[in-house]
Amino acid sequence: MQLLLFVNMRNDKRTGKFPFSFFCEKFTMTNSSNCRTKQQLISYTTHRILQVWRDSIGIVDTEKWLRDDFDKPIKICARLQKQFDETNPRAIYEYLLRFGMYKPNRRNRESYKKLADANFYKQVEDYYQKLKKRWQGPDIPIYIFPLDCGSHYFRKEGKNKSGVSFKDKMFLFLSPQLDERELEALMVHEYHHVCRINIQRKKVIDYSLLDSMILEGLAESAVEKICGPEWQADWCSYYSEDELSFYWKEHLSEDLTVTKRDPLHDKLLYGSRGVPTLLGYAAGYHIIKQFKRTQKLTEKASFRYPSEKFTIDLEL
Repeated sequence: MQLLLFVNMRNDKRTGKFPFSFFCEKFTMTNSSNCRTKQQLISYTTHRILQVWRDSIGIVDTEKWLRDDFDKPIKICARLQKQFDETNPRAIYEYLLRFGMYKPNRRNRESYKKLADANFYKQVEDYYQKLKKRWQGPDIPIYIFPLDCGSHYFRKEGKNKSGVSFKDKMFLFLSPQLDERELEALMVHEYHHVCRINIQRKKVIDYSLLDSMILEGLAESAVEKICGPEWQADWCSYYSEDELSFYWKEHLSEDLTVTKRDPLHDKLLYGSRGVPTLLGYAAGYHIIKQFKRTQKLTEKASFRYPSEKFTIDLEL
């Protein structure tokens, strides 16, 4: 049995929901004996449509992925091949490991179970819908996975969360110890990235060091406004103004145009041997903070202004 459907979910200006068109062309019943009536077929097809929609927009049901394949993260990442336009799922997993993706072990399995019980999926969905409406942002899939609790970096820094965002998707890595307000701050930071990347219309691989610094600084400025300064990332206050002035001249000012294609970009942004930890992040926030002392910065402008605008009158 087959049913040809067209589903058009237009933007509802009252609710802000479904700002996209969604087409479902054909669903073939693999077991027609279970759907003997037209109504059963329609019910089944509607269920399948919602499954496909949830996997492409909003909070993806990664809890089911983890339940089925927790010990096989590369198999989980095989489901992301289209999202990354990547044929090697191991490469996807190794990339996500850099940002906090779990490794299959007993500690992280316990973390995953507690995350599922704590209903973080619902909280993320709520924050996502509020921010999408506030910023008129794009619909994207959001993937939630356990944070690698055994990571030396996350244990040393006492971190309960991490994330990485793209123009068309977001990944969150969470610990069950995460505070509700910390989760909100993470969502604000990451979804701000998504909105700015979309409006700037520039490939992320072509981002300069200055672009990346401003991206991070603006995201934490949004956290400060929406969540409060007490929920900002620690790196916002890693260095004094005098220290940043020195590091600006020592490490950053001569290499602001280097792009992500060059390893020097990440060395200066994240810190490395000879470069202070998260220097690019901290300097980016300081640039935005200084800009706001003399000029008004609306939320819409934070997405629209080019990076260079924030350094026109910069004094470092």
